[in-house]
Amino acid sequence: MAIRVAHVGTGNVGRPALAELVTNPQFELTGLCVSSQDKVGKDAGELCGAGVATGIAAVDDLGAVLATKPECVVYCAMGDTRLPDAMADVMRILAAGINVVGSSPGLLQYPWGVMPDKYIARVESAAQQGNSSIFINGVDPGFINDLLPFALAGTCQRIERVRCMEIADYASYDGPEVMHYMGFGRPLDEVPMLLQPGVLGIAWGAAIRQLAAGLGIEIDQITESYQREPAPEDFDIAVGRVAKGTLAALQFEIRGMVDGRPAIVVEHVTRLRPDLRPDWPQPAAGGGSYRVEITGEPSYAVDVVPSSRKGDHNHAAIVGAAGRIVNAIPAVVAAPPGIRTTLDLPLVTGKGLYAPTDLVTT
Repeated sequence: MAIRVAHVGTGNVGRPALAELVTNPQFELTGLCVSSQDKVGKDAGELCGAGVATGIAAVDDLGAVLATKPECVVYCAMGDTRLPDAMADVMRILAAGINVVGSSPGLLQYPWGVMPDKYIARVESAAQQGNSSIFINGVDPGFINDLLPFALAGTCQRIERVRCMEIADYASYDGPEVMHYMGFGRPLDEVPMLLQPGVLGIAWGAAIRQLAAGLGIEIDQITESYQREPAPEDFDIAVGRVAKGTLAALQFEIRGMVDGRPAIVVEHVTRLRPDLRPDWPQPAAGGGSYRVEITGEPSYAVDVVPSSRKGDHNHAAIVGAAGRIVNAIPAVVAAPPGIRTTLDLPLVTGKGLYAPTDLVTT
């Protein structure tokens, strides 16, 4: 029997997540909640570009969606810039007895040691009240920082350091809120929200703390640093004009320190043009890739290059983030109540996803 699922949010991650819900027979879509008035009343299939009519019209009332009695809600509403609202939403859903998988709030990927205990306790209390569970993940923060490093680490005899990297050109990324949050196209004398002291450590702290927990490491502190590069001239990207002198390339690191040594490192190298800062790490192929490096015995360097028939590397990575959460639904529905993480869930193998195309190769 199909799992009854409702959906919240039709942004960059929400659209491909919704597309899987309406095309995968494992799921039955019961409702759709959106935040934009121009989307209200439109069919879910139209909003995600699936090319099918679902009979489910979008509403802007979360309560109405919960009233459809889904077993799980896929929560893809923006969390970075509206954390209190996103937290309130997921606690409301959990308390109603409905499981949650989602791309936000990102801190719930692994909140222990990152969020104050009183806030974690509120989420756990809502989950216990509703006998429901919640799993938040994505790509980075997400499976690049947990699933892949854990798989590699499980073959090692000794581990000295784990480094997870995203190296990508964001020129085609059509997410104005995220780009503003990172400071792209803004003067360098402004410090954007992401680069305010401590924010990087919070945003990726959950990923670092989860890796540490899985590896049995006690992190002493989390440190952070960044470098910025201005645009050499005016040029255009998906979200608009980047003026000369404004931010056009960004490199940052978040380090989980043990006895003064960086044991776990998350590094991002984000450019708006491939010619900027050629001395920084380059993607393995195309416009973007991810890299997991383990220094130890043995050592590993694994590059992950996302691609898609429907878009570029940025689109492919977003589809991967959506797939990570949607494909986890059966495991999350079956899980005990509370905040669930990659350390708790069984391996999600992609069961039921095989679908051959009519492409013929010779």
